[in-house]
Amino acid sequence: MLDPLNSTPEIKGLYINGQWQRTQDQFDSTNPCDGSLWSRIPDAGRSETGQAIEAANAAFPKWSRLKFQERAEVMLKIAEVISKRAPDFIVAAQMEGGGWYGKGAYEVKALSEIFKSAAAACYAPIGEILPSLNGKVSTAVRVPLGVVAVLSPWNFPGILAARPFSFIMAAGNTVVLKPSEETPYMGGVFFAEVMEEAGVPPGVFNVVTCSRDKVTEVGDELIDNPLVKGVAFTGSTAVGRRIAAKCGAHLKKACIELGGKDSLIVLEDADMERATSAASFGAFLHQGQVCMSVEKVLVQEKIYDQFLQDFVARARKLKTGNVTDKSNVIGPLINDRQAENVKHQLEDAIAKGANFALGGNVNGRFVEPTIVTHVTPNMNIWRDETFGPVAVVVPFQTDAEAIAMNNDTEYGLSSGIITADEYRAMEIA
Repeated sequence: MLDPLNSTPEIKGLYINGQWQRTQDQFDSTNPCDGSLWSRIPDAGRSETGQAIEAANAAFPKWSRLKFQERAEVMLKIAEVISKRAPDFIVAAQMEGGGWYGKGAYEVKALSEIFKSAAAACYAPIGEILPSLNGKVSTAVRVPLGVVAVLSPWNFPGILAARPFSFIMAAGNTVVLKPSEETPYMGGVFFAEVMEEAGVPPGVFNVVTCSRDKVTEVGDELIDNPLVKGVAFTGSTAVGRRIAAKCGAHLKKACIELGGKDSLIVLEDADMERATSAASFGAFLHQGQVCMSVEKVLVQEKIYDQFLQDFVARARKLKTGNVTDKSNVIGPLINDRQAENVKHQLEDAIAKGANFALGGNVNGRFVEPTIVTHVTPNMNIWRDETFGPVAVVVPFQTDAEAIAMNNDTEYGLSSGIITADEYRAMEIA
């Protein structure tokens, strides 16, 4: 078990074909709070990635022929091991991911539930009867694809890696996982350790880690290699577009989850306590570094002043600082690039006439919970994904105006509505 203050994980290598494989090169995984070294990570290239793909391909026939009950039992064993290893994941979430203790605890609890759900999916129907002419019976039965590459992000590296690959494995496919270079342990190596302990057959699950310098060559191999039959990617819209285009050129299946500029619409009949709670949780969880974070809070004019006052009062209580102190709910942004992006958006907004109702200070990678008012559509913060602890609060008059403001973005990931009138909410949605 890891000590959050005094120890680092023992990284045994890449995980290929059930074996730990060391690499000639390594790269640093650092603590976002202070930039200190947390662990040294294997730096794979195209060759090692190809080996992982070949191992997954070799394991596919036997794994896919297992009875579904047997694969379900493996999923349940994985869930059991994750629950046992929860303290280690929470430490990594703090020290490698820069997250608050509560975020790590929430994420690892969800991981266990994900694999239980994957086990349950093994018992679900996998086919359907299709309409057919002339009285014939036509059926469609889904079968495993083969090798699937999973490229996961750094913000919720546990959930956003496990959610795709757990069900992929449960369905009889084999996996090569490449975690983000920002969180290679908690998004990749941790899962390899779990799979080894759970007794997952060699080659069914493989992990390849690499530095930012080698992301392109490793990513290209995962997408272009003809043995890979599908790609699951979670990350930025810009990268997702390129991956989807490459998969399309190969006529290869792709599942991508990209960025968001998500709104919370608060109607005049909303319960104020519920509304400000939802806005605070949605905007500031993990420093706003979630694709479904609330970045725009649209509030009906009649209650705007009261909502803003209560929202500011709630957010003001959130402490910012090094997450080794559990009372610090707002930790650092993941890297300097992300901090600079948030700073640029805030400076652009102020220069164009916005105001800070709360916060606005950027100290290195630490950004205070920030609430911005008087925002207009010509500001970058209105349309561009922020990915920081920043919420824009804007009044509206009519439901139609709220809908238009919500849709004024290239993103389309999620949104929320707070109201006592369920029918009205469904109409807006």
